[in-house]
This record gives sequence, C-alpha cells and structure tokens, in this order.
Amino acid sequence: MADGPLIVQSDRTVLLEVAHPDAESARHELAIFAELERAPEHIHTYRITRLGLWNARAAGHSADDMLTTLDRWSRFPVPASVSIDIRETVNRYGRLVIERDEEGTLILRATDTAVLAEVAKNKRIQPLLTGHPSPGVFTVDAWARGHIKQELLKVGWPAEDHAGYTPGTPHEIELAEDGWTLRPYQRKAVDIFSEGGSGVVVLPCGAGKTLVGAAAMADTKTTTLILVTNTVSARQWRDELLKRTSLTPEEIGEYSGQVKEVKPVTIATYQILTAKRKGEYAHLALLDALDWGLIVYDEVHLLPAPVFKLTADLQARRRLGLTATLVREDGREGDVFSLIGPKRFDAPWKEIEAQGFISPAVCYEVRVDLPAGDRMEYAAAADDERYRLAATAHAKIGVVKDLVARHAGEQILVIGQYLDQIDILSDALGAPQITGATPVDEREELYGAFREGRIPVLVVSKVANFSIDLPEASVAIQVSGSFGSRQEEAQRLGRLLRPKQSGHTASFYTVIARDTVDQDFAQNRQRFLAEQGYSYTILDADGLAAA
Repeated sequence: MADGPLIVQSDRTVLLEVAHPDAESARHELAIFAELERAPEHIHTYRITRLGLWNARAAGHSADDMLTTLDRWSRFPVPASVSIDIRETVNRYGRLVIERDEEGTLILRATDTAVLAEVAKNKRIQPLLTGHPSPGVFTVDAWARGHIKQELLKVGWPAEDHAGYTPGTPHEIELAEDGWTLRPYQRKAVDIFSEGGSGVVVLPCGAGKTLVGAAAMADTKTTTLILVTNTVSARQWRDELLKRTSLTPEEIGEYSGQVKEVKPVTIATYQILTAKRKGEYAHLALLDALDWGLIVYDEVHLLPAPVFKLTADLQARRRLGLTATLVREDGREGDVFSLIGPKRFDAPWKEIEAQGFISPAVCYEVRVDLPAGDRMEYAAAADDERYRLAATAHAKIGVVKDLVARHAGEQILVIGQYLDQIDILSDALGAPQITGATPVDEREELYGAFREGRIPVLVVSKVANFSIDLPEASVAIQVSGSFGSRQEEAQRLGRLLRPKQSGHTASFYTVIARDTVDQDFAQNRQRFLAEQGYSYTILDADGLAAA
C-alpha cells in the first residue's frame, strides 16, 4: 500500500500511525503476531518477537499470512531481512514433534535430524532423553513431557505436542441452552481448543470466558479440575455452571481453605495448590485425586510460578487457559506457552465491543498536583518509598469525591492498592469497603447489594481485580495500583465491560500524582489497553468541574 498506516523497520519494530483511516484494521491484524511496546498519541510501536510468531503459528496463522498483513498495510516495502527472519522463525515451530510410538512410548521426533542432534547435546535437555532408537527419534521420560517443552522453547526450537491426552474418567456434561446460545466467538474458541487439545483462549473481561470453559467441558465430557484465583471466584464458577450446564450441586466440589471436596467437577484455588506445610506442597494429592480429563486455568496470566512446576506433571491432561491479557510482568509468557499451551484464540476487545457483546468504555487519566509539603516529602524519600507516597497522596481524595459526585446515580467502584488509603476513601465517601481481610460471606453479601443497586459506591482493594461479576458497574476510579502492571489495568477496566441494563457508557478514571513515578507507571499500565484500541483523555484535577 503506497500510503499504508504501518512502517516496518529492519530491527523488527513496526510503527503504526494512529490517525490513519486504516489504522484500526491494520492494528487488529498486526496484534495477532506482534506485541505493543510503546503507545503515545500518534505513533504506536510494535515489536515482532519469536514467541509472538510461534503463538500466531500455533493459532493457525502461516508465515505467508503474517507477511501478507505487513505487505498490505506497510507504507514502504518490508525489509527483506524481516521477511526472511519471520519465515525462518515461524518454520522453526513444529520441526520437532512430541508424540507416541506404537508401544505408547513418548518420543521426540524431528523432520530435520541436524536440529535433533543439536538439541540432544544441550546439557539441560540431554538428561531428559532416555534412548535413541533411530536417527530421527529420541525416547523421552513420560514425567519430562512438560520440562522438555520448556527447555526446547528456551533454545529456540518449540516442539509441537501430538502425544495425545489421557481421556480421564468420562462424565456426562451438557450445556443447558434454554433461552440463550453461545456467541459466535465463544463457539469458535471452543472448537479451536477442542481441535488442538490444549492452549489458551484470550477474551476481553465480560465477554463470557466462564461459558467458554463450560462449553469445553461439555465438548470433552470428562472429570474436570478448575483452578481459580480466589474463593469468591470459585463460588461464581459454581453458580454459573449450575445455571448454564446439566451439572447438579452434588457433582461440583469446592477445594479451598474452607472446604475440601473432591467431586467429578472440582473447583480449587491457586493458593491452596501452592500452600506448603513443612516445606512440602500439602495438597498435591488433589492433582491425582481423580483421573482428570480436563484442567481449566482461570486467569492463566496469574498462574503463580510454583504452579508451573506442578503443571509440568499434568501434560497428559487436556489443559485450557482462560485470560483477558496474556501478558505477565515477570516475563514468563514462554512458560504459559510451553506448559499450558499456545494461544489458540484471541478476540480483539474493540471487535467484540462493535458486535455489542461488551459495553463501550471511555478512559481518563486525571492528573493531580501534589501540595508543596507533599512534594518536598516525595523529593526527599528513598526510591522504594516514592511510589507509595505518590500513589497514596491525600490530594487524590478530593478528586475521587468530585468524580463520585459527577457520576451520581451510577454504580461506582473505587479501587486502590493500599489498605490505609482504602480506609480513608471508605470514610470520606461513606461507602463500604472490601479487602483481603473481608470474610468471604460478607464479600458476597456486599457484591450482591452492589449488583442490585442497594449500594451505589463500593471501595475495593485488589481482591476485586479478577473474576468478579458486577454487570451494572459503569464507573471505576483507580486511585492506586500494583506499580506498572498492564494486566491489572485491563482487569480493572474489565469490571465495567459487561453490557448494561441502564445503557450507561462505562467510564474508567485513573487518578495520577503529576510529575512522579505514579505518572511513569501509569504509562506502562496503559500499554495493553492502547493495543486494544482504547485511548486515555488526560484531565487536570483542577479543571474537572469544567470538563
């Protein structure tokens, strides 16, 4: 395209001109295999990474598809080095295959024996290989199936896993589609997962990830272990499964700090799985308690690092990861790729919004000036103290009160990171609060009252970041967060994206202390949402009344 919105550079960065009429179309196609790095107002920078290319390849996109995207939208010819690099990188995927031979032994096979010889010499891979029956084949210990995939990815030769899965104990599960049906993108996600056998489905918050999980269970019809972030989420999963499937209360067990039930469908928390007693994982028996045929990882981007070790042992089971944001601030996306599976389906947020399945949202960044005394305290503070001082600045309280008054009559969530700040906000707004210390029953009661509109304002800590279903919330005011976490930002906006009965457009405010690290972190936090097509309007706290 002579006047396209993209410029592809030889260092594998791609520049996107935001104001170009074709920018949205190009962005959606580019996001399949490139990762957003910077998103200022006019030019966004994407980077083409190995993992991004392999994820796209695993989702069924060929090197030709990706190069066609770049050629179609690029203003200048795509550098030959980039085209060659993309082709060669994509072609690395699948040169090594993990499968079973006639006797059922796990083998590593290669179409290219030189590659096999190269990886077999690697000192971390060598101990995992148990025999060499023919030139293009090595046998692998069954326990090492996950471990070898991790190591192969690290050396740049990701293996395609065709070794099949344990069917698990059959268990009849049907979707109860009475008055509702799966949305087209949900059906597509389930079909692609069922075909691949394991992997990650990425859907916006509010787009019905739980239903994708339920439909995958109905497709596989086997005993299922569902891993979730907290007990409230476990209860929501249980309620949704009872409502949307043929499962009865006797068939669904909860395995958490309070209850230890093992049933054909068991919902457990990540915390219980990683709990240690005398240096040993206390609840590992759960992974073998039944012959699970499917394991569902809710909010897979939050998978605690110890669970990766446990997950390596679950390679013979079908695995479905669900998330809204496949970004991890610890850089362990490669482990998700190796151990849970590649990205199978990724639906752009704006596309689903255009189809009317999630609510439109407007994002604002409200910048607050620190008073002179707070500025001096901030300037004199140690580096590790500065973020807390900026994030909990008292000047933010008045701004939050103004914003709550501005949206009177709507359902408002006020979200913070620090407990002392949450106490102050709760008192200032005369609103109830939910933190990690709030008992589960009380949380459920408050969420219920908020859903029904009996409580208009709710102050919450980061316990509300994930898996909380509050469909009528139309305003979120973020006062402080976990440093520069992109996925937290997306999850918080996601609390507002469920379609509204009230018809309100969702408003998402982030209150930032100007000229501090709070402002720097905010920029990083916004990257993922910028990639999805959301832009932030910057407001000055003093000018709120006029805005």
